[in-house]
Amino acid sequence: MGEATAIDLCAGVGGQALGLEQAGFRIAAAVDVDVDSCATLRANRPEWQVIRGDLKEIEPVEYDCLDGADLLSCGLPRSPYTIGGKQQGTADPRDALSAALDMAAYVRPSALLLENIPGFLTSPRFAAMREAVAEAVEDLGFVATTAVLDARDFGVSQRREHGFLLAMSGERMKRFSWPVPLATPCPTLGETLRASMGARGWPGADDWADHADQPAPTIVGGATGRGGADLGGTRSKKAWRRWDVFGGSLGNEVPGPEFRIDRDLPDKDGLVSLTVPQVALLQGFTADWRIAGRKTSTYRQISQTTPPPVAAAVGREVRKALGR
Repeated sequence: MGEATAIDLCAGVGGQALGLEQAGFRIAAAVDVDVDSCATLRANRPEWQVIRGDLKEIEPVEYDCLDGADLLSCGLPRSPYTIGGKQQGTADPRDALSAALDMAAYVRPSALLLENIPGFLTSPRFAAMREAVAEAVEDLGFVATTAVLDARDFGVSQRREHGFLLAMSGERMKRFSWPVPLATPCPTLGETLRASMGARGWPGADDWADHADQPAPTIVGGATGRGGADLGGTRSKKAWRRWDVFGGSLGNEVPGPEFRIDRDLPDKDGLVSLTVPQVALLQGFTADWRIAGRKTSTYRQISQTTPPPVAAAVGREVRKALGR
């Protein structure tokens, strides 16, 4: 197969773009409005053409790298669609759906890939958004297919569902199938974080890891305008507490030699606090992926992304269908 190119919109920390790269796509451009996200992308992939700007305001004609691609992908901001938000969809100023569809009309890719929460594909609240997508798909001469994929089926230590919509020509779609789950189970929370938990000499790291013998709860929280870095609302915090993890904030470092889990102490003092690099591991990144910004910004970037292994699994199937 020859070289395949991809443009990734709303690239954020780079999860979807990185996964597509792992699938064999050359990232022709990565676009995001956030200063820190763009700094993250440039720090890790200086060869990528990173464009910082509001997707609604970018003039694609000004960028040669936006003049065509095999695949146009976009991980739409999740906040306008989540149950925890107001579910305003395209009425939410953070939404980028209309702008992404306008970009598709300009780029004229061979395939279009949109990612969001599963509810984007099914909720009656978003019927008008889906209709807008259907019209754009028809204008491109494409047909569309959708799927909900769980990150834990692709080696990510986390229960995390993603809704995908893929559109391409009918002939190419005949060659496409959604990736099937891996035959081996995903690593547990403890297996994923065992080494990092013991990095500063915490003697309880192995016992904690043995206890955390299931995939992590879904990484949530960190939405723009929502507040600081924490692991979500009351239900999420309760789920994390089952594994002796404090969900009220992220830590600055992993436990040291003197730390002891004590459930009789206030949670912040007696439970483990995850760090942003540990959350990145739970999202399927390797430890060398550098994230720019302060804690709230880095957590927002990593909590909202598509895990690279999921994007890679989808990307490999798309590349096959494109014959690239």
